[in-house]
Amino acid sequence: MAGGSVRAAPRLLSPLFALRARRPCRGSLCAFSTAAQQRSTGDECGPEDPCDEPRHPLSECTLEHKAIKLEEQVRDLTERYRKALADSENVRRRTQKFVEDAKLFGIQSFCRDLVEIADILEKTTESAAEQTEPSDPNPTLQKICEGLSLIEAKLQSVFAKHGLQKMNPVGDKYDPYDHEIVCHVPAEGMQPGMVALVTQDGYKLHGRTIRHALVGVAVESQA
Repeated sequence: MAGGSVRAAPRLLSPLFALRARRPCRGSLCAFSTAAQQRSTGDECGPEDPCDEPRHPLSECTLEHKAIKLEEQVRDLTERYRKALADSENVRRRTQKFVEDAKLFGIQSFCRDLVEIADILEKTTESAAEQTEPSDPNPTLQKICEGLSLIEAKLQSVFAKHGLQKMNPVGDKYDPYDHEIVCHVPAEGMQPGMVALVTQDGYKLHGRTIRHALVGVAVESQA
């Protein structure tokens, strides 16, 4: 009888052990669920990024004021940029004009000296031609005259090649930029104010007068 009771004891105690084993599991599940909720709440609202941080949006009036200021700054910078471009373009044009003038008129002083030599050569040729007598020609003098004429023609050709040209103002209207009056002559078959004679030739270098022509201007004759 006693042995049967001992053998029956494990069967009676097994439901009690099972009930006690189930209770800790329920507690662990609740603890896990609470920890998970706390973890998820911590992820959503951390200490560095609080969910309840207040925000202060800018008013429409402030934004409009800032936009107006920015537009004014853009207009001002645009105007300055355009002025800077215009100034740089003017400087570029002046520099280019200066370089071109330096190339064209760099020999201006040299040309002034050369035209004086041309004057001497022209006068010498005219003087030699006047001394030649048609009735008794001198072969040597004729050859000298021909040689001087060839030299004078060649010199004028070289002048023209480099843009240096002799002015021929006889019959033209007096121009103070090209002519210098040295005398007045009676107007005979010529309108007053016209160039009647030239005492010294004038020269232009690429259209710029480097030596004025000395001229006599026609005036009305007094009765």
